[in-house]
Parts: sequence; structure tokens; C-alpha cells
Amino acid sequence: MLRTHLGETAALLTAICWSFTSISFESACKRVGALAVNFLRLSLAFLFLGTLLTVSQGHFIPFKVSGRAWFWLSLSGIIGFVLGDYCLFQAYVEVGARVAMLIMALVPPITAIIGWFFLGETLTAVQIIAMIMTISGIAFVVLEKKANENHLSFAKPVRGILLALGGAVGQAIGLIFSKYGMGDYNAFAATQIRVIAGIFGFGLILLLQKRGALLRIALHDKIALQRIGLGAFFGPFLGVSLSLYAVQHTVAGVASTIMAIVPVLIIPFSIILLKEKVTLKEILGAFLAVGGVALYFF
Repeated sequence: MLRTHLGETAALLTAICWSFTSISFESACKRVGALAVNFLRLSLAFLFLGTLLTVSQGHFIPFKVSGRAWFWLSLSGIIGFVLGDYCLFQAYVEVGARVAMLIMALVPPITAIIGWFFLGETLTAVQIIAMIMTISGIAFVVLEKKANENHLSFAKPVRGILLALGGAVGQAIGLIFSKYGMGDYNAFAATQIRVIAGIFGFGLILLLQKRGALLRIALHDKIALQRIGLGAFFGPFLGVSLSLYAVQHTVAGVASTIMAIVPVLIIPFSIILLKEKVTLKEILGAFLAVGGVALYFF
């Protein structure tokens, strides 16, 4: 039977979207902070998704989704958006989008391991080797041995590396819970539920920390708003919806593997849009990490 590879294609489009949005959000976070960017991008995504659902299905919010799906998708939104993405966006400020997204290449092995325990998906010897390759590529970039030292040290700020790792864990768990909760539901409706949970989560943080002033500052920064808007459209609206469609139509580990090619795709974006200087070591590390990701297919 001919296989259409719809899930794999959606995962590739997701990677392209995330390469662009990571650059947009890095710039916005450095201007107005990760907390404000996260709340505003999810609020915009809520409007984008609601408009699409109104046109396509006749309702702004997917009320017809079961209580079970609401629970798991909301939990996915809290873990993936609030915990995972807040860590990731803070990592953008600390180490930049390019290095943060390289560390996010750990999502496939983390997803595969969680999928093995939670969904009963299998892990082969080749996949284990692929995990080692991915980790080696990341280590090649973030670790270095200085001339006057006999041990390895971090070439990037440790705080930023740990934040990006937290983002990877959050995204992996969020993907698994999304797949478990949405079943055959529309991917955009499922994303809308995750976004609603994320808005409530970030709203609660803003309220408890009394950081509402951050939103006022962000709303008066036209450049930040422009980049948040672009990122919201290609990120939590289009990119995340495509990622849910991907895990709905293929194995979660395969989908997250294709989505993890962002560290390579983001290199030309960084050079052209941010005028960054990318070292040969960073390019080789990115290709090694993504090579490990690609090995999942063999």
C-alpha cells in the first residue's frame, strides 16, 4: 500500500516554522522578556486558532471535545507551553536561539524513552546509537577544553544550557501527553486547548509575581510586537498544530526526530537575519546532532 507520509511532511513543515519563530522570539525576548513574550504569543495564537475553528467548524472553542481529551491536552499545555517554553525562551536570552535549539535536538531521544514507557512504543539498538550521536553533537558544541586546563568545561553559560534542557524535557512530555489525549480530534482544536491552558498558566504567573507592568512595556514596543506576532503565527498557531498533526499520523519518536532538524535549518536564518558569526565547530556539532536524529529512520 502506498504511504503518503503526511505525518512526516507535517513534521518537516513544523521544523521550518520553528526555525523562523525561534529567531523572532529570541529578538523579542531580549527586548521585553520571556514572560511577556510567552503570554502575548499564546494570546495571539488563541485568536488565530479561534478564527480558523470558527470558519472551519462553526465554533471558536472546541467544546465538543471529551473531558478526557481536555484534561490531557490541558496538562500537555501546562507542561509544554508554560514549563517547557518558558525555560526555552529564557535560554534564548542566555545562550541564543541557535544553541538553545541545538540542545532541543534532545527532544527525540527523550520522547522515544517516554514513548517507550508511556505509550508502549519500541526502541531499537539503532535508535539508541542515534541518541548517542545526538548527545555527542550537542556536547561538541557546548563543551570545550581550554589550553591551560586538563578537563572539559562549558563553552556556553551553564544556566542557559540547563534552561534549554528543561525546554527539551517539557516539549517531549508535552508531545506524548498530546498524542495520548487528542486521539482522532482535529489538530487545530487540540492546539487551541493547549493554548488556553498555557494562557491561564502564564496569566497566573504574571498575577502571582505582580509582573503585569511587563505586558504594558511589551505592548508599547512596536518592534517586539511585530516579532511576537510573526512568531505566534508560525509558532503556537501553525507550527504547534502541524506538530500535533505529525504525532497524530506517525510514531511520536519519528515526528519529533524530523522536527529536531531545526539546529541545522536555523543556521542560515541566524546568519542572514541576526548577522551572527557561526563557527565551524558549531556547524559540525549541529550536523552531528541532526545526523543522530536522521539515524532513527534506518
